[in-house]
Amino acid sequence: MSNHPQVPGEPTQTTTSLVETATGAIQGFRPVKQIHQHLCAFHFYGHDMTRQVEAHHFCAHRDEEMRQCLIYDSPESDAKLIGLEYIVSENLFMTLPDEEKPLWHSHLYEVKSGVLFMPRVPGPVERKDLDKICKTYGKTIHFWQVDKGDNLPLGLPQLMFALTRDGQLYDDLAQDVEKRFGVSFEKERAKRTEMEGPTHGIHPLANGGGKGIVCKLREVHFKPTVSSFETSHL
Repeated sequence: MSNHPQVPGEPTQTTTSLVETATGAIQGFRPVKQIHQHLCAFHFYGHDMTRQVEAHHFCAHRDEEMRQCLIYDSPESDAKLIGLEYIVSENLFMTLPDEEKPLWHSHLYEVKSGVLFMPRVPGPVERKDLDKICKTYGKTIHFWQVDKGDNLPLGLPQLMFALTRDGQLYDDLAQDVEKRFGVSFEKERAKRTEMEGPTHGIHPLANGGGKGIVCKLREVHFKPTVSSFETSHL
């Protein structure tokens, strides 16, 4: 289970709650209302596989070939928004430039091993979508390092990867999720043996190209804005 450090600040006041009630009745929230799916899986930091976190994806389809997901550390009402994931079809992934491909991870192992699942969704319904996810690639950035116990989103955004083979996921993390959600990864694995991954196999440049990737801060010369007056006299 993710760490749950106390976020600093006073409890939400009545006046704030009243404002939220009013804006909730007036505003549409159309982008958020497109979310239709909850996926649970695990991510590890692109430069450190020992740092693994539970990741709850709340996803909306852009179209048949792309979905975008908000990632929280739990499915509860007080969950922390820790990151984002973009999921694309094999067809879209293949259009990416080669220097971009290492930033994306495959979903084949996650699905077939049973560790990626849809909480409380009936098996036949879940299976229909997992057949699609099995063939996709994802690009994930986490902003909040909850595994370190940070009580605010500190530090640089970090690229995250997904599991690709047996023996990577910590047993205690897996068992905790299985117990809380009433699932068995081994039983799910047995049901998913016939699922197929990308038509062309997992691309060799995906998953970091087999190497770790870390985001670092680098100072550069600042390029100031050119005013319209200066532009007209160039």
